[in-house]
Amino acid sequence: MRRKLKPVALAIMAALTGTGLAHGQDQGPDQMHSQAFEVRVRGVYLDMQNHSDAYPLLAIPANAIRVNSKWIPEVDLEYFFTPHWSSELVLTYPQSQTVTAEHSALGGPTILGTFKQLPPTLLAKYDFLPNDRLQPYVGLGVNLTIISDVHLLVPTVGTLQLDKTSVGPAAQAGFDYALGSNWYFNGDFKWVMIRSGVKYRGVEISQVHLDPFLFGLGVGYRFNGP
Repeated sequence: MRRKLKPVALAIMAALTGTGLAHGQDQGPDQMHSQAFEVRVRGVYLDMQNHSDAYPLLAIPANAIRVNSKWIPEVDLEYFFTPHWSSELVLTYPQSQTVTAEHSALGGPTILGTFKQLPPTLLAKYDFLPNDRLQPYVGLGVNLTIISDVHLLVPTVGTLQLDKTSVGPAAQAGFDYALGSNWYFNGDFKWVMIRSGVKYRGVEISQVHLDPFLFGLGVGYRFNGP
């Protein structure tokens, strides 16, 4: 009985081995190595949502304090722990922003001044189809915004201050599209929670919720990739 089963077992093992080899050969050119590293550059539109509290003393209604939206450059570094899981660090240089009161006791719109913000963001990402040409992903993480060079002035009233930092969640969805030779086209959408208290003589008079949406397009190069 064992003599009869032995050829059958060998045949099954050979078939399974052959299938596995064929599968590996099919995926080989397109298989992304784990522990790959990717560098991207993007052009990103920073779309501020601009929700703010009212300040009746200056006749400033709710949502009247506006911070400008703008295009900014972005560089990000992504490390793949596995083909599906990675971490991404999003960087830029300090961005100058203009603050305007659309309505107030002074009329409007009135430019209050400028400040700079540096918003590095760290995300954990999941890639749904790491071995396909089109590779969609989602991510969750945290943003730290550093606020500096605050020059805000309400005419006839005095200067205003902002919080020095803002920490909040960030969410992301996007895709990489393989162009060949480790180059990728990237489309990316993020939401980041950025909030700051507006202070006059050390007392908070309003809370500004910038909470921007970021729409980005760019290219990336993947080291140790397919």
